[in-house]
Amino acid sequence: MIKITDTVKHILIINVLFFVAKYVATQNGVNLTQYLGLFFIKNELFMPWQFVSTMFMHASVNHILFNMLALWMFGSALEQVWGKTKFLFFYFSAGIGASLIYTLANYIQFESVYTDLVSAGISTFDISKILETGSYNTSILKYVSQESLETFYGVYNAPAVGASGAIMGLLVGFGMLFPNSELMLLFFPVPVKAKYFIPVLIGLDVFSGLTGISIFSPNNTAYWAHIGGALIGLLMMLYWKKTQFNKNRWN
Repeated sequence: MIKITDTVKHILIINVLFFVAKYVATQNGVNLTQYLGLFFIKNELFMPWQFVSTMFMHASVNHILFNMLALWMFGSALEQVWGKTKFLFFYFSAGIGASLIYTLANYIQFESVYTDLVSAGISTFDISKILETGSYNTSILKYVSQESLETFYGVYNAPAVGASGAIMGLLVGFGMLFPNSELMLLFFPVPVKAKYFIPVLIGLDVFSGLTGISIFSPNNTAYWAHIGGALIGLLMMLYWKKTQFNKNRWN
């Protein structure tokens, strides 16, 4: 069993504290997700700090449990190799990068539907009504599909929460440092080497992000945040491999 490292332990504790605070606040009529979850940049609830704060918010017990388990397993292994400073830089870079790429993907989806609605002659008032209530005149379906309208409404209103983007970055880092380590899914307990397991996992996220079809994850999974975290993790690992950063520059 991997011993939990100090920095990973502190991040885990902070996540748990945020989760408890969210529960207590909810019991007292305060929705912390409204302030700390990541909203779409055109939503009035969006704030710049949400690119970071979303990494410490989780939707459910299972959500935080799986993310913190992955943080412990993969994060501790990486911190043991890199040290505290380099690990923190990697973790937050992957997490913030995931938030930015997720936002970009949502912006592209949003603008595509918005352009179709405007081209169809839908007034800004009616578009605002769709965004506020999710309701619309069915005649709109001649120009824009129901699925697109649901995506349009969801992108604008649903906040993203979770450390999954940062965790995907850690997975990539782990896979490149320990390619022959054997991993397995809880519901598919067959050991597979990390160099095969992790690319397949990321490939499934790409498939789901492009098609909207969920394989193993819930339908509301932020696939583009996963992809973004994995991409930033890959780019950092390739850069560090190329430049062979001296450990003393980080610790």
